[in-house]
Amino acid sequence: MSPIAGLHSATADLDPPLAALDLAALRANAADLVRRARGVPIRVASKSVRCRAVLEEVLGSGLTASGGFAGIMSYSLREAVWLARQGARDILLGYPTVDRAALAELGEDETLREAVTLMVDDPAQLDLIKTAVGSERVAPRICLDVDASLRIGPLHLGVRRSPVRTPEQAERLARLATERGFRVVGLMTYEAQIAGLPDTNPAVRLVKRASAAEIGKRRALVLDAVRSVTGALEIVNSGGSGSIEVSVASPGVTEVTAGSGLYVPTLFDGYRAFTPRPALFFALPVLRHPAPGIATVFAGGYIASGPAGKSRVPKPVWPKGLRLIGTEGAGEVQTPLTGVDGLAVGDRVWFRHAKAGELCERFDHVQVVDADGTRVTVPTYRGEGQNFG
Repeated sequence: MSPIAGLHSATADLDPPLAALDLAALRANAADLVRRARGVPIRVASKSVRCRAVLEEVLGSGLTASGGFAGIMSYSLREAVWLARQGARDILLGYPTVDRAALAELGEDETLREAVTLMVDDPAQLDLIKTAVGSERVAPRICLDVDASLRIGPLHLGVRRSPVRTPEQAERLARLATERGFRVVGLMTYEAQIAGLPDTNPAVRLVKRASAAEIGKRRALVLDAVRSVTGALEIVNSGGSGSIEVSVASPGVTEVTAGSGLYVPTLFDGYRAFTPRPALFFALPVLRHPAPGIATVFAGGYIASGPAGKSRVPKPVWPKGLRLIGTEGAGEVQTPLTGVDGLAVGDRVWFRHAKAGELCERFDHVQVVDADGTRVTVPTYRGEGQNFG
């Protein structure tokens, strides 16, 4: 029986739309991430999960560390506070925050301050944090975000994140933060041009090799500069699901981040360095047959973030042979498909999403199905009434 057939059978009593998670595939993916990390702890990117039960599956019931995974990379301070209230004790923000109310809550609670590390890359953020926490005696934990993009002449290859790039810039920010009473405990470099791009294209592989060499040398210099101010750092974070091998091979890196590699969305289908197993799917019901050879399913316009294009639309994967119609694509309330021989009104079509955790913003619950067909219904962030933007 195929994995999707197993999900199909285990959820036969439910009306779609629904999301389902293959637990055996998730566990296999988690084990493969740990294997690739070669003993370096993996921090879980919560934006790529967005389901507390899945975070507990890989991090343990305390949401902190288990089996090669240690800590959470949160995408929102409100999310970090919520997770800390659930027991998580090692949360690194992946992005700066200007949420004054959440910062004030952090400043009032020592447990939160010890559990959450803020991300900064600009002195203006330090000023805002200090004002929001409301006390000069409070010393928040912070991590410096250092740009890890590759620059070749005028070309910028990578994402637009931190303005901090050179050792001198990083040292200056670390010194200013320390003088302002912050505890500088970490440094992060996220090489999106390595972690986030499939490597089947020879040109992309060349860029990845050049980028790995460049950031490896530059990170070492940045680390020396920052440590000259702060001493030893608790956190030197790098990478993503697509670049674990590169990150763990770099001297000084103490942890890597991964999240998408647990669910394996379609954007991860083109990687050659590893063979993950798709784990998260969604099912939609067939509503009608507008013409011979065409079936229309309910909803489906779950478009992933990033540059608009074919790579961001969901992919019909079961039954096999189904295709989106180019003139309509995946729609808000209906999605027509071709290659539909044998599909009847009321049947289901299973899809995969282009990006990992974003699918959970569409569903209140996920049906978690074990290899023996056992099914457990768990809430997503949305199902727990949590929306962090």
